[in-house]
Amino acid sequence: MKNTFGTSVALTLFGESHGPVIGAVIDGMAPGIPVDTEQIARRMALRRSLEALSTARRERDEVEIVSGVYEGKTTGTPITLLIKNENTRSQDYKKTGAIARPGHADLAASYKYHGYADPRGGGHFSGRLTAPLVAAGAICAAALERKGILIGTHIARAAGIADRPFAADPTEDVRTLADRPFAVLSEEASEAMQAAIASARKEGDSVGGVLETAVVGMPVGVGEPFFDSLESMLSHALFSIPAVKGVEFGDGFALADMRGSEANDPIRAEGDRIVTATNRMGGILGGISNGMPLRIRIAVKPTPSIYLPQESVDLASGENAALCIAGRHDPAIVHRARIVADSVVALVLCDAIAQRFGTDTFLL
Repeated sequence: MKNTFGTSVALTLFGESHGPVIGAVIDGMAPGIPVDTEQIARRMALRRSLEALSTARRERDEVEIVSGVYEGKTTGTPITLLIKNENTRSQDYKKTGAIARPGHADLAASYKYHGYADPRGGGHFSGRLTAPLVAAGAICAAALERKGILIGTHIARAAGIADRPFAADPTEDVRTLADRPFAVLSEEASEAMQAAIASARKEGDSVGGVLETAVVGMPVGVGEPFFDSLESMLSHALFSIPAVKGVEFGDGFALADMRGSEANDPIRAEGDRIVTATNRMGGILGGISNGMPLRIRIAVKPTPSIYLPQESVDLASGENAALCIAGRHDPAIVHRARIVADSVVALVLCDAIAQRFGTDTFLL
């Protein structure tokens, strides 16, 4: 099982949904980076369940830093983050434990790990493992902010309802989103999305959505032409977020329907800077950042745990079975996944920038 991502700055995840703790280790972070525990707590709160739109499972998600930080600053040695699982109800999974849940990793995990994977709450495959991702991402985001690099994500679409897009210069939008529990730019869209999620919940069903991330202040020249292109690194990590089934940059798949005369971003000189008049390529060309804001969208599938009857197979007997789940589940996870996307992007950019300029670049 491979649970480590990154080269110069690397992250390892560990734990299971209903185990005693989950956590992460960050290796390669430069020494001297301030670690603000209140900032970590604020970002953890953005992942937390919203009363009417999320699972009834409530976790405090207090992050314990057990190594790599001294007197509020990183030491340069591995940073270990621990989060206790306190509100588990493992009995909810005993009755249907052998029945593979459609849309979950149960069947694939059974094949790969010969039936030994922890089934409670999805075990190591659970979205619960995004909690340490957010904690680690908070430290990475702080390092980036010291260099003027800001990351923000909004719910571009949920249940088929669209938010307004980022502005051409998304800086103010990114700042606006920083502490919004439901990260939407249009108040009208926010109300409609939340109503649609609540409706799906009443029907025992779920919805998905699309997240759009913008990065401003990104330096030019980060990334490699082929296998470690900036798009490759970001896609690799973003597809590691549970429920993500698509990633695109700039205008993405829409570019396939354009002519080159429409798709190409015109290049202009503005004072001592060279910029593009549009940003259809999403700030990356030839696998390398070009100084324009990064624009990334990810598709988040509907939450697979629904309360409607589903067809499946009992993995113990090999016979067809009907699945009616119990437990506590989200009718949508797209609003909670927004801070996870921010965190994963922060990790990748820390690693990519450190590869290009060295880890001490974050010391200023």
